[in-house]
Amino acid sequence: MILVTGATGNVGRRVVKRLLAAGYGVRAITRDPSRAKLPEGVEAVAADLADPETMRPHLDGVQAVFLIWPFVDPAAAAQLAPRVADVLASAGSPRVVYVSAATAEADPDSFWAVVERVITASGLPWTMLRPTGIATNTLGWAASIRAEGVVRWPYGAAARSMVHEDDIAAVAVEALTSDRHDKQTYVLSGPETVTQADQVRIIGEAIGRDLHWQDVPDQAIRPMLAMAMGSPAFADAALASWAALVESPEQVTGDVTAVLGRPARTFAQWAADHATHFA
Repeated sequence: MILVTGATGNVGRRVVKRLLAAGYGVRAITRDPSRAKLPEGVEAVAADLADPETMRPHLDGVQAVFLIWPFVDPAAAAQLAPRVADVLASAGSPRVVYVSAATAEADPDSFWAVVERVITASGLPWTMLRPTGIATNTLGWAASIRAEGVVRWPYGAAARSMVHEDDIAAVAVEALTSDRHDKQTYVLSGPETVTQADQVRIIGEAIGRDLHWQDVPDQAIRPMLAMAMGSPAFADAALASWAALVESPEQVTGDVTAVLGRPARTFAQWAADHATHFA
């Protein structure tokens, strides 16, 4: 039995699908199971990481936990993550596969890094997955692409090694179902860097349209970004990160290949897979 948090998200849904296809039992935590729309065969249960004790009744027989941390505030992570770890440790110490971020090591004050430290100190078996830019984040451009064929965003020259969400899910399933990845940290990236402006061009190629990038000042999108991310500080950190990627491109690693035995998918493959969202 594998417990999945974030089961209704872009990565979590793919983790659920892969686990089911491989014959594993899946128990998915969600605030409202009646609205989760998870595949047949998934045991959807009501719990909330904001109240870690709500997880306890659902841990019977669980051997591994896929963890997506939903709170961007580092202070909240420092308070809640130890309680989550204590609940898991008291229920048989299942393996934890945590989706962190490639920036966790460079930003020790981030919520990603805070949760990592709690997990490693807990005594639980663990695997850290640190994706670079997740390609599904570009779905935020879909509405303007459909309506105008234009993306207005800052830092078009920022070079990112965007990773396909299904590659993250595939690595997660490997880590959830094998102890070979215990105490390993994997930085998951695509096979190449692509500037944000070129990402728009590639999406255009996937849908057969000539799309355009328009650079705007970062402050033009900051209020919208802060609202979407739930934190002005988190929005500022994202903007600073994109600015830095203009001069220092995001890293490219071979960790997806090392775990899966095949190359990571390109951004062009991701765009082709998601063309219907932009058309």
